[in-house]
Amino acid sequence: MSLSHALLTSLIEKSSSGYDLARRFDKSIGFFWHATHQQIYRELGRMEVAGWIESSTAPDAGKTRKRIYRVLPAGQTELLRWAAEPAPMMDLRDEFMVRLRADAALDALDLAPELRRRISLHEEKLALYRQIEQRDFAAPDLSRAARIHHMILKKGILHEEHSMAWAREMLDLLLNE
Repeated sequence: MSLSHALLTSLIEKSSSGYDLARRFDKSIGFFWHATHQQIYRELGRMEVAGWIESSTAPDAGKTRKRIYRVLPAGQTELLRWAAEPAPMMDLRDEFMVRLRADAALDALDLAPELRRRISLHEEKLALYRQIEQRDFAAPDLSRAARIHHMILKKGILHEEHSMAWAREMLDLLLNE
């Protein structure tokens, strides 16, 4: 997936200024596709040159360069083309797994503090996901789009729960050898 497809999706949901798009991105798609604000602005420029989006001066721009971006038909076509392609399975690239292999080989590393730190980070993210779930998905009559968003969030919740369980089991193994 490219950043452009994530941005097209977000802009189809709601036309926005670059700043507002970057803030919304951080609070939604950013949980599973990271991009800096600088990367987002660069990509918006490329997408505009490609004819996928257009921008206009924001009504409240005043003397600033604030622009509002919206998706053009060519952008919708590109998003449909991309969405129809088979999605590759997620590759697991986790440096910590290599460190655990090194610990198994060297029998000399103390990775317990890192595991405790990771458990704490997973607990924090899980708490955030559960807050979002209570805030945004408690109503029984959710729209189709909201139910899809909830299922995406549930994947994140399950990931955090599983990651914490695995890390606790690994910590127990390291501490009780």
